[in-house]
Amino acid sequence: MNQEFDYIIVGAGTAGALLANRLSADSSKRVLLLEAGGKDNYHWIHIPVGYLYCIGNPRTDWLFKTEPESGLNGRSLLYPRGKTLGGCSSINGMIYMRGQARDYDQWAELTGDSEWSWAASLEDFKAHEDHYSLDDSANSLDPKIQERARLHGSGGEWRVEKQRLRWEILEAYAKAAIQTGIPATEDFNGGDNSGAGYFDVNQRSGWRWNTSKAFLRPIKKRPNLEIWTHAQVTKLNLITEADEQKKCISVDVRSNGKDYTLDASLEVLLSAGAIGSPQILQLSGIGCPAHLASVGVEVKHALKGVGQNLQDHLQIRTVYGVEGVKTLNKMASTLSGKAAFAIEYALKRTGPMSMAPSQLGIFTKSDPALKHANLEFHVQPLSLEAFGQPLHDFPAITASVCNLNPTSRGTVLIKSADPFQAPAIAPNYLATEEDLKVAADSMRVVRGIAQQQALAQYNPKEIKPGVQFQTDKELAQVAGDIASTIFHPVGTTKMGQKNDPEAVVDSHLRVYGIRGLRVVDAGVMPTITSGNTNSPTLMIAEKAARWILQDN
Repeated sequence: MNQEFDYIIVGAGTAGALLANRLSADSSKRVLLLEAGGKDNYHWIHIPVGYLYCIGNPRTDWLFKTEPESGLNGRSLLYPRGKTLGGCSSINGMIYMRGQARDYDQWAELTGDSEWSWAASLEDFKAHEDHYSLDDSANSLDPKIQERARLHGSGGEWRVEKQRLRWEILEAYAKAAIQTGIPATEDFNGGDNSGAGYFDVNQRSGWRWNTSKAFLRPIKKRPNLEIWTHAQVTKLNLITEADEQKKCISVDVRSNGKDYTLDASLEVLLSAGAIGSPQILQLSGIGCPAHLASVGVEVKHALKGVGQNLQDHLQIRTVYGVEGVKTLNKMASTLSGKAAFAIEYALKRTGPMSMAPSQLGIFTKSDPALKHANLEFHVQPLSLEAFGQPLHDFPAITASVCNLNPTSRGTVLIKSADPFQAPAIAPNYLATEEDLKVAADSMRVVRGIAQQQALAQYNPKEIKPGVQFQTDKELAQVAGDIASTIFHPVGTTKMGQKNDPEAVVDSHLRVYGIRGLRVVDAGVMPTITSGNTNSPTLMIAEKAARWILQDN
């Protein structure tokens, strides 16, 4: 069966959902949105604590694993990626975080395009934002509200709210961070996220707010929009035009056991994420010729940067036992405790079932000589041996700390021509001396906070990594034992200037050398943002949608 559309969007995740919304607003254009997963009708997607039941669940997760990592002492990590409408926004930690102004100014410099600067990107963040601080503030003359309106949007699709619970131990931890010289902050999203405070979250009234609810549900009845679920793209098809330029004209799709070739008259937009998009490109013969030949894929277009430049945030999960204060470990250890959580959530949409995986955030420096914060803390009133395992049976907190600007680079490479075989994901964590040094220093920063007076009454005891690890070498070694991904893969289809040998797309996200094909997802980031990556991906999609409409 052949069908023709003007735009075909591959992936209904964070970027793809927004693209479908914006492009289908032009009623003269036929838009097809393809999602390999199913509908987002699983109840645990929408209950905030449900991420625990979505990650590692084949209904909502691709179930990827990394290759064994030498920097992690040979360990392989689970690598969750959303496989449902909304993509990773349906299973992530819900944290609304833009990063730092310097991230976007660096992109502008690397691409030679000022449209990526912080000043220009701020407008694209605001374009879809609905920030709680601006509720009922129309025409306010309050200078504080006016400053919020300069930085944030109101009335957009992407809801941002305060978290709906507080913890005594987290309040104390924030005070301890301040006692070390880290400033308090009410807003991490003004361009400099240094400070300690509670994360804002993508929730609405205690429910997860994913991109499917935000951008797809309001428009699903548009007559010019089709949304296919359980539809996995297996290949892109190229032709060579009269002027010898290549053009992407269609996609091959496996949907509910049937194969289709679907034509795109204007553009194919790859929004399958930093793992899925390079995989599809390589399966289509677009990538490094030597690698494609090694796995039996005919080379259609040489582009050696495809699947290179993988960057991710590696978090070191430090755990401290505490005394005389509530943590989730004890509260969730009994049936009565769990029942109380359920009742509170059912009645008020508050309590532990409404909480994001991490509540308290801290951004600071691993070395005082640095100009900007290069560490992010996710502090939680709970602890466990590893993600997916039961909570510890003693009261404890976790302070996960990650290097915001890793210098290590990895790869995403297909293992064969089989589109249903997962690619080899090799983040190459802790592969540089710089990253090893930051890892060691970051654990010392954690120890410095734990020693402050604000925490003294809770008698914090270091469980992980353990006080026996002191030297740079010892701390780097133990980091390899306890660190895990924070699920922020980016960079595998990087944007850059034409003279950049690793650049896959130009500054308007068009694939070099192929007409009618763009990549619009986190893979285009040349460098990872200094914070969580979901909302920056939405900003990228907002820009891309505007450019696509202008070009067509």
